[in-house]
Amino acid sequence: MLIRPATTTDVPAVLPMVAKICALHESWDSAKYGFLSHPEQRYEKWLTRLVNQERSLFLVCEKEQRLVAFIVATVEAEIPIYRLQEFAFIHDIWVEPEHRQKGIARQIVMQSVEHFHQMGVKQIRLDTANVNETARRLFTSCGFRISTIEMLIELSH
Repeated sequence: MLIRPATTTDVPAVLPMVAKICALHESWDSAKYGFLSHPEQRYEKWLTRLVNQERSLFLVCEKEQRLVAFIVATVEAEIPIYRLQEFAFIHDIWVEPEHRQKGIARQIVMQSVEHFHQMGVKQIRLDTANVNETARRLFTSCGFRISTIEMLIELSH
């Protein structure tokens, strides 16, 4: 197993995993994750741009010459009322189901934490779906803590 920075040639192999994570999120909460059709196609240009951006992170995990996991994170500006000026934000992480429970997610998260630490970023944030207890356990084991709880109400018009 090799965790490495993604290249532009990796993007097509990552897109089916993006489709899976989007479908999973939408199945959990279609109001929050109401994607347009084929959201993975909308990721393609964004992921390709992230490959060459210094202030972002796009890692893939390769096993037997096949991509089995990825993580995508960017450095974001904080609004100017806080002492913290910027933070890293993990947008997506996915490990193919047949490769789960082998430590891949933990390794890829910890490499991301180390990457942003080396960059001098002081904080990393992420969102997890309310039903995703597995992800919360993973992130807690990597040093994350709950800081806010987002709530949602649907209004009919």
